[in-house]
Amino acid sequence: MKNFKILYTEDDETLAFLTKDNLEQNNYEVIHCTNGKSGLEAFKNEDFDICIFDIMMPKMDGFELAEEVRKIDTDVPIIFLSAKTLKEDRIKGLRLGADDYLVKPFSIEELILKIEVFLKRSQKNTKSEKSVYEIGKYQFDTKNFILFNDEEKVGLTQREAELLKLFIDNKNLVLKREQILTALWGTDDYFMGRSLDVFISRLRKILSNEKGISIENLHGIGFRFSIQ
Repeated sequence: MKNFKILYTEDDETLAFLTKDNLEQNNYEVIHCTNGKSGLEAFKNEDFDICIFDIMMPKMDGFELAEEVRKIDTDVPIIFLSAKTLKEDRIKGLRLGADDYLVKPFSIEELILKIEVFLKRSQKNTKSEKSVYEIGKYQFDTKNFILFNDEEKVGLTQREAELLKLFIDNKNLVLKREQILTALWGTDDYFMGRSLDVFISRLRKILSNEKGISIENLHGIGFRFSIQ
């Protein structure tokens, strides 16, 4: 059975030791780096199944690191761990392509659960019977989280790809907010709702030139993804 490999960046040595030790006890292979620059070099030289980034690090912070990683790989899951609690920091992280954000101090059990969820979804996506869909002028590669045509290629995060796939599977139907949140996160708390709005805004922007496609906001109810 494969041991999944995690890239973990954290400059707090005590926290890093405890987190790495717990992850390794759960049969994960963990490559730990103490700053963003060494984390980026590790990512360039090895293959990882998931990334866990602290935000406040020397040489290159977690936001910069995530941005550089997304230039290389559009689909590897990224989880931020940070003492930053402001909503703006969480939103910034998600906009940079992160898939989740845990605030310190965090529960190691919760972190492991999130890791398991992302890895299971990644495996499920690779086994999907149909992996490419047509959306207007685009082809949507659900396996590699890419929208592409003859002129351009747009990389999506895993969470954005899951959301778009959910919309396509329920095209022209009303999806309640709580249905979407539960399908993507397993919960429908306030912050996840704010995260959903960020992902929907980005999908709208990407598909803005497609006149026959719309993501309609039904106030107080949910959304409808329409294809004419």
